[in-house]
Amino acid sequence: MNRPSAVWKKRTLLFMTSQAISLFGSSLVSYAILWRITLDTQSGFMMTIYILFGFLPTLFLSPFAGVWADRYDRKRLIILADGLIACATLILALFFLAGYKDLWLFFVIPFIRALGQAVQTPAVNALLPQIVPEDRLMKTNGLFSSLNSAIMLISPMVSGALLSLTSLELILMIDVVTAIAAILVMITLNVPSHVRSEANKKQRYWQDLVAGVQYIRRHEYIGRFFIYITILFFMVTPVAMLTPLQVTRSFGDDIWRLTAIEVVFSSGMLVGGLLIASWGGFRNRIKTMAFSTLMVGVTTLLLGVVPNFWIYLGIMAITGLTLPFYNTPATVLLQEKVEPDYLGRVFGVMGMIASGVMPTAMFIFGPLADRIRIEWLLVGSGILLTLLAGGLATNKILVKAGEPAPHAGADLPVRQPMRIRTECPADQPDCQL
Repeated sequence: MNRPSAVWKKRTLLFMTSQAISLFGSSLVSYAILWRITLDTQSGFMMTIYILFGFLPTLFLSPFAGVWADRYDRKRLIILADGLIACATLILALFFLAGYKDLWLFFVIPFIRALGQAVQTPAVNALLPQIVPEDRLMKTNGLFSSLNSAIMLISPMVSGALLSLTSLELILMIDVVTAIAAILVMITLNVPSHVRSEANKKQRYWQDLVAGVQYIRRHEYIGRFFIYITILFFMVTPVAMLTPLQVTRSFGDDIWRLTAIEVVFSSGMLVGGLLIASWGGFRNRIKTMAFSTLMVGVTTLLLGVVPNFWIYLGIMAITGLTLPFYNTPATVLLQEKVEPDYLGRVFGVMGMIASGVMPTAMFIFGPLADRIRIEWLLVGSGILLTLLAGGLATNKILVKAGEPAPHAGADLPVRQPMRIRTECPADQPDCQL
């Protein structure tokens, strides 16, 4: 269905604004807590516990949240998730203000936020194709990535300043305010209901869940794609999770150093997102992802051997620059190839993998980081990532799936235009399109 340019652009702008506001508040809290734990404990074990509390809820809830994103109104799910996070954050802020600041409370915050994120992520990824034309998905996702990177660029600086000048309670209250603002913006967004939120409501929940699993099994490229991202997330765990601890041990425990690595990394992602939005990557989505994986492997290896902090920052910036060349094509590949009624469930499974692999990997890498140098872990994972890039680029089934939709094989479903309501039922006078 063709949408007037002004309509879908306005909807996309409102949607991105809401998500940017929400992300900003969340980032302030996440950085403040992560750095507080890192500076106070300097323990790989405590880092592992923090990561487990931040990922395990998403691991267990994502498959169910994917079904919800296909069964119910995705806009309402996003609002509900933001509301849950805002309420929980407010309660914890009141605990801190009352003088309760035990270490276990620092782990409760990421746990509750992960619950909301598990509901929100598949709904966000599945909602975007409802408001954006298919031929604009790559550009829009690239711009969305850059917007998120810009927020991630600003938030560590703001969080570091706030952590140095004021209390954690104030940062929590800022997050509550931004969550409320994001909800208000989201309420003004007019999103047509996807068909499945209006039809098949009588179908049992478990039937939906099983149907999603069967859909993934029927399409071989999705299964192989998920195997690839499982290995990828395992291998990037040291560079994603242990670099703050590495910097603290090897270069100094100053907050500005932790802020600096986040700033340069986010700056790289910002530029990378703009590049992928303007260029679009290679014609084949998989080859773009393989290139990104190769670059991340090389930079991860280099982060394990450079002795100078300023050179370290430059390599971290390059790492951030190359990541959108994986993230954006990976998201667009599924948005283009997966049928609309199954998008939520497929993204839910992907979220489960992303949330489960890193905590599992931290059971290995976290304790190892207290026994051997983190630099050795980076070198080893960097080598394995370069090998993974070669395997991805030569996998015939994935390379075939990475071709643009009009040239895909007959066994790969081309995403059909989203069926949406074009008029309001006569018995619903309050209906709006």
